[in-house]
This record gives sequence, structure tokens and C-alpha cells, in this order.
Amino acid sequence: MTAQIQLITLSISYLYGFLFYYLSKINYLIIQNKKRFYQSLITILFMYNIVLIYIIIIFKINNGIFHLYFIFMIALGFYTNLILTKKMLKNVKCRSFIEKISNKCYTIKNRGDQNKTQSNQKRTP
Repeated sequence: MTAQIQLITLSISYLYGFLFYYLSKINYLIIQNKKRFYQSLITILFMYNIVLIYIIIIFKINNGIFHLYFIFMIALGFYTNLILTKKMLKNVKCRSFIEKISNKCYTIKNRGDQNKTQSNQKRTP
């Protein structure tokens, strides 16, 4: 296997880790309120399909040559996506908190301006 094919396969495996993270989240949302038997069945079918799709992708890229570090790259992509999602959610919470504070400050400023303009309008006539 050439170095170019290895780099392509490593990058595909890393991106597949990202995809696996999102698909596992969707799978969790689907099976969340199901009975235990259906949760197990759907999870087994989900994992079977994920592995089968990855094997088909590897066969298309490099004729089915597997290495252990391809699996490590999938795990690294999954873990990286997990960390990035946590950081993004943390920033979104902070951002919404900052927006709430800025909206309150903005309304307080407007109230002060409105009171001044209303008092000026009362005095002018």
C-alpha cells in the first residue's frame, strides 16, 4: 500500500469517527424511550451496519487492507468530536447568558432614554 493511499485511508477513518459520533447520537435519540429488548436489537443492527459500511469503504479505497491504526483513527475522530461538541455547547451556554445580560442592559439603556425623551416632550409643549 502506498503512502498516498494510507494517508487517504487515515483521513477517511478519522472522518468516519466524526460520522460515527453523530450517528450514535441519533441512534441514542431513537432508542431512548423504547423497551430494553428493542434497544438491544436496534443497537446491534446499528453497529452491524456501521461496521459493514466501514468495511465497504475500506474495500473501495485500498482493497480491504486493514491496519490497527485505522481503528485508532476512528476512535480519535470520535473522541475529538466528543471534546469539540462539549466545548461548543459550553460556549453556546455562555453566549446565551451574555446575550441575556446584554439584552437586559440594552433595555435598561432604552428605558433611561425613553424617560428622558418623555420628560423632554412633556416640557416642550
